[in-house]
Amino acid sequence: MKRRQLITILGGAAITWPFTVRAQQAGGMRRIGVLMSLAEDDPEEQARYAAFLEGLRQLGWSDGRNVRIDPRWAAGDEDRGRKYAGELVALAPDVILASGGSVATRLVQATRTVPIVFTQTPDPVGAGFVRSLAHPGGNATGFVDFEYGMGAKWLELLKQIAPRVTRVAVLRDAALPQGIGVFGAVQSVAPSLGMEISPVNTRDIGEMERAVADFARGSNGGLVVANSGFAIIHRKLIVTLAAQYKLPAVYPLRAFGTAGGLISYGADPIDPHRRAAAYVDRILKGEKPADLPVQTPTKFELVINLKTAEALGLTVPPSLLAAANDVIE
Repeated sequence: MKRRQLITILGGAAITWPFTVRAQQAGGMRRIGVLMSLAEDDPEEQARYAAFLEGLRQLGWSDGRNVRIDPRWAAGDEDRGRKYAGELVALAPDVILASGGSVATRLVQATRTVPIVFTQTPDPVGAGFVRSLAHPGGNATGFVDFEYGMGAKWLELLKQIAPRVTRVAVLRDAALPQGIGVFGAVQSVAPSLGMEISPVNTRDIGEMERAVADFARGSNGGLVVANSGFAIIHRKLIVTLAAQYKLPAVYPLRAFGTAGGLISYGADPIDPHRRAAAYVDRILKGEKPADLPVQTPTKFELVINLKTAEALGLTVPPSLLAAANDVIE
């Protein structure tokens, strides 16, 4: 009996089978679901997806030859992410890649049996995806993108590149664990740097624009932008707001620097997708997510945009220029 016919007959029961049974039913053609958090036409998302496909190719997996890949693109929409998570689980794939903590949440809510490999996820233990980083223990494992202490590093970088800044607005999504954690890290180091911290929530564009405008009425202001799907999707708007109000800003990813942001520091978001292919390969060959430890970032990037620094009247310290992985002129 063909696999698709079997799924039709058994319906939703297929998604609760043990991993080994699902693998036995797959036959020669395996199936990988992919749920990406950004829009399909976003250059950043295209690069992440391409890295995953290239990683699979290097391991001998080719879409249409020995594996079928079913991608979905949530485009930062929670309802769409929830819908696509349900669709992918219903396909009973051998494994699903979840690119981003928000879509990983939807998938973990949709199934506790289908193997999930997540990327760009800050706190999988706190989110309940895994029991611990070393021993995930369930159906999910993957790659974290930063630790909350990164917030302190961002504030220190802002002080280095813009010493006059004494007031900092932290753009964060307060509904996400990283929004709370990063803000706490920034607060903890602010007194030693002589800075006053204010939160700005980023779930609504209009609210964010008004909050930044109000904040900019004061003097010696700067921005720290915490990592979130909303911030990445609206990175051009955030960079434009910083330029409009002459606010030095530090960002979590290279994509902000290439969009015109002053300085960014964070884990390389492309590399984990390439590495995720290796975990998918191991799961397809019989290993379980419960036994594959969650991995931490191995590559970090410091990007400085000199054109933006000049527009803000800032002189970048030679030590920062020497440490930068990329200087945009």
